[in-house]
Amino acid sequence: MSQPVLFLRNVSIYQENRVILSNVNLEVNHGEFIYIIGKTGTGKSSFMKTLYADLPLTEGQASIVDFDLANLKESNIPYLRRKIGIIFQDFKLLPDRSVKENMLFVLRATGWKDMNEMQVKIDEVLDKVDLKSFANKMPHQLSGGEQQRVAIARALLNDPELILADEPTGNLDPQTSVEVLGVLRKINANGKTVIMATHDYALLMKFPSKTLKCEDNKIFEVVQRTV
Repeated sequence: MSQPVLFLRNVSIYQENRVILSNVNLEVNHGEFIYIIGKTGTGKSSFMKTLYADLPLTEGQASIVDFDLANLKESNIPYLRRKIGIIFQDFKLLPDRSVKENMLFVLRATGWKDMNEMQVKIDEVLDKVDLKSFANKMPHQLSGGEQQRVAIARALLNDPELILADEPTGNLDPQTSVEVLGVLRKINANGKTVIMATHDYALLMKFPSKTLKCEDNKIFEVVQRTV
């Protein structure tokens, strides 16, 4: 039996000595699609930041894509992030660079050197989000939905085992949100594990899946009809 892609036991998450989530116990297996819901301030983003080591883990045991979060050295954080694709609400594209140049920036930063290999990889990930012809466009020339699809493509560059999507539809209209979630579900159907924090309960009803809720400093599984 393979190792879970994410394993948390008796984890508490803090920000500036204030407990955000306590006694978190969770196991996520390869190929799952999981929503994390909850009101603003209940710990969704803090949970995500802990998973990609933006917040240090100081209490409990945790492993993610075979990295021990409790004992993670700062020098190993870039290696962890190569195995995780991270998608943000506000896209975080470099505004002064084309789509292709945004991709090249990430590839070079993660150790790629061969230009031909980089070009092949960029074409491959843009094709997965139906934006192969957009490589030379600047971010301001794209709609919000197109920018988020570029951000999803960027998250796929290093063939990550796990995609963390923190409110990826938060800045998008309902129809575009459905399109973006459709892309994420397609990626999941191809074998990637996806954990997505969201406020958008309409999406949960349209694309039901395992759902965790942050509330009262806890995170727990809920049945979708009670959402």
